[in-house]
Amino acid sequence: MKIEQLYTGCLAQGAYYIVSGNEAAIVDPLREIKPYLDRAERDGVNIKYVLETHFHADFVSGHVDLARATGARIIFGPTAKPSFEAHVARDGEELKLGTETIRVLHTPGHTMESCCFLAVDETGVEKALFSGDTLFIGDVGRPDLAQRPGLTLEDLAGYLFDSLQQKVLTLPDDVVVYPAHGAGSLCGKKMSSETTDTIGHQRTTNYALKIGDKRDFITAVTSGLTTPPAYFPLNVRLNKEGYESFSEILHRSLRPLSPASFETAAEELHALILDTRDPEEFVQGFVPMAVNIGLNGAFAPWAGALIPGINTPILLITKPGKEEEAVTRLSRVGFDNVVGYLEGGFASWIRAGQPVDTIATVTPEQLHDVWEDYPFFEIIDVRRQTEFDAEHIVGSHNMPLDRVNDSHEHMDRKKTYYVTCAGGYRSVIFISILKSRGFESLINVQGGFAALKKSGKFSVSDYVEPVSLL
Repeated sequence: MKIEQLYTGCLAQGAYYIVSGNEAAIVDPLREIKPYLDRAERDGVNIKYVLETHFHADFVSGHVDLARATGARIIFGPTAKPSFEAHVARDGEELKLGTETIRVLHTPGHTMESCCFLAVDETGVEKALFSGDTLFIGDVGRPDLAQRPGLTLEDLAGYLFDSLQQKVLTLPDDVVVYPAHGAGSLCGKKMSSETTDTIGHQRTTNYALKIGDKRDFITAVTSGLTTPPAYFPLNVRLNKEGYESFSEILHRSLRPLSPASFETAAEELHALILDTRDPEEFVQGFVPMAVNIGLNGAFAPWAGALIPGINTPILLITKPGKEEEAVTRLSRVGFDNVVGYLEGGFASWIRAGQPVDTIATVTPEQLHDVWEDYPFFEIIDVRRQTEFDAEHIVGSHNMPLDRVNDSHEHMDRKKTYYVTCAGGYRSVIFISILKSRGFESLINVQGGFAALKKSGKFSVSDYVEPVSLL
């Protein structure tokens, strides 16, 4: 059996390409299916199954398009109720793939339809577990993303404990674990940067698997959960009910617009102008009202978390040649309403003599020079609360980026704010969003917290002061 992990760093997501004989299966594919079709054609194999570990919340799967293109059967675990043609497998059911077998293990807890797929070779030896969001490397799936009426968070965590103890941990130690996500995903809390491991190693190193008491397990996996992004339920719905073909979305979205047409579209459609250039480039000049989320970062998750509504019309500004990548990555999280892009990129806007906005930026040294004016300004740290609690500049206030749409209401429009994050990516997103809403006295701290700490000019603490902007 050949197993290839197809890992997408932006989403911290692992899809899998499995081949046995002249047949292949794809586990948890991304929405754009061409890479899978190309691999199957290269290997001269037929894609027989699309194996879905559950209805994903953090991305839109390519299961519907892939089945349509290849005739493959979509396989879900027990209790799944998709709105399209699919095979809902029973617990323990075996699927033949070439000379080998895929066994379905129903593992409810992350969601009630969650399952793992166990690869068994022709001699009956259990080789690999495609664990979806049931088991990660260093963590387990959070049990709060697909709660059902009548089931509490604690109920789901209890189901997860039983699934792990009765199904996963009964497997041999040398079975290789292939999870759906790694570090950076919001589907767990403590995921490792490693993307594969063995059952045996996880048995001794994964905090959740070392807890033998069910009540202690429930307490551990339900504590410290952050609020999931608003787009998660929308992605679940698309994965359960189906969606428009990605090829049609790509064709519709890649519409080049002149600066004049771009401006008209923004006004008439009340569209969000999304600039995907690097933050260092964006701050030097951008289309007024544009929001920056750079492609060279966790683009899709931040777009999903921050764009207000999955049907929001979006106008793109990218580096020339990056338009298709931006549309593709937005579609991965269900944002299919791109209505065009600025032809020629930001340079064409400049050549047309259109107005330009900028973001003021200071170095750590320049910020230190005005420190004597504190507290007549505020330092906002937009990292996640866990990052801030671990280490931050004394006197700064935490306002996580994913809460910007609510927390900005507590800010004083007349006050100056210096904004920082880990390295400069999130702070520019934060400032661009607020500038589009009329905030002007926002200054970006170049290099973020890392640069502030390295400068040696600021006191650093892990003590959280009993003060807040909120």
